[in-house]
Amino acid sequence: MVISGAFSTMDLPNVSSALGILHPVCITKGRNAEVWDEAGQRYIDFIGGIGVLNLGHCHPAVVEAVKAQIDTLMHSAFNAVPHRGYLSVVERLDQFVPVSYPLGCMLTNSGAEATENALKVARGVTGRQGVIAFDDAFHGRTLAALNLNGKVKPYKAGLGALPGPVYHVPFPSQDSGVSAEQSLAALERVFDVEIAPSEVACVVVEPIQGEGGFRLLCPQFAKALRAICDQHGILLICDEIQSGFGRTGKRFGFSHLGIEPDLLLLGKSIASGLPLAALVGRKALMDALPKGALGGTYSGNAVACAAALAVMDVMQDEALSEWGNAQEAAIVNAYQRWKASERFPMVGAMTGVGAMRGIVFEDTENATGAEHLANLLVAGRDAGVLLMPSGRKRNVLRLLPPLTTEPDVMAEGLGLIEHALETLKA
Repeated sequence: MVISGAFSTMDLPNVSSALGILHPVCITKGRNAEVWDEAGQRYIDFIGGIGVLNLGHCHPAVVEAVKAQIDTLMHSAFNAVPHRGYLSVVERLDQFVPVSYPLGCMLTNSGAEATENALKVARGVTGRQGVIAFDDAFHGRTLAALNLNGKVKPYKAGLGALPGPVYHVPFPSQDSGVSAEQSLAALERVFDVEIAPSEVACVVVEPIQGEGGFRLLCPQFAKALRAICDQHGILLICDEIQSGFGRTGKRFGFSHLGIEPDLLLLGKSIASGLPLAALVGRKALMDALPKGALGGTYSGNAVACAAALAVMDVMQDEALSEWGNAQEAAIVNAYQRWKASERFPMVGAMTGVGAMRGIVFEDTENATGAEHLANLLVAGRDAGVLLMPSGRKRNVLRLLPPLTTEPDVMAEGLGLIEHALETLKA
């Protein structure tokens, strides 16, 4: 089937071929969980800007706030001349992030930039350089962030030595098959064989892995890791760039683990589609570097700040719980129906928590799980639903519809996925 409004890579002569394009359609309009391409073809968007659109495309409160801000002030470089939007966002984050300590904050343009600045803070505070990260992690595409990623291809392939040193250990989760004991043993081995804990600046971990396949960190391990970091003066950094701002039905994923991080990486849905991210954490840590060490020309743009304030106004706990419960129920019920039907042998385990869910695709006689999922993405697009893979083998379907998706649209989207599943050959 030829998709209305589709294009090929031959139509993109000025776009670097190093940019991978998942769906060859060019969208022009979006409303909540629906988008339309240049030819007017409608799709249900279960990608959500890769976790950026937890409130959907063009949420009315965000649009209103952005329009009003554009008429007043579009930008001021905060390091040179502060503006009220930046100040208001960091004040609201101090209230919005559920930790027991006062926050110090800096705003950035992207999650990768937040990651880079977290490494600067960790090095500056501790005087150490070593970093512990996890298999299958994803923390960004800039050079230091790249080395944290727990997967070589395509992110690190051919780039040679990257900023470090970084040491990876297995990610313990009921979804990964790795136990807390196994990961703790691997961490102990790193301390015995690779680097002393007294030389480690920080541990960087996603409470729920995104690119890794929507896997919840084992709470038992999280508590043990918190104790190890406290014992050795190591900073614990939680990357909530994808799992934060309501994705799981709670404000942030670490609330599922019973711990508090020292530093927190924020991004994606913080500003509902405008480029904004943040590094927040214990104020004493965030104040430790010399004046001028943190900042950026566009960091904390006034229009993006207006969007972020609107997002935090809308994301009240009651609404997040209601949206998360409804979406979790819809996804889990559909998944259980697909499994119970025994029509789709390639459909494996469900991963994740709350409304942050993935579905593993298994190998069958005719195709690998990755091949099944690749075929599903095409069949889903043909049917009218946009989907995205994840996982080291790209065999985990990650579902990122807006939390605000209307129930009838959610049901329609899940029905289109079922229709696409029927096209796969076991």
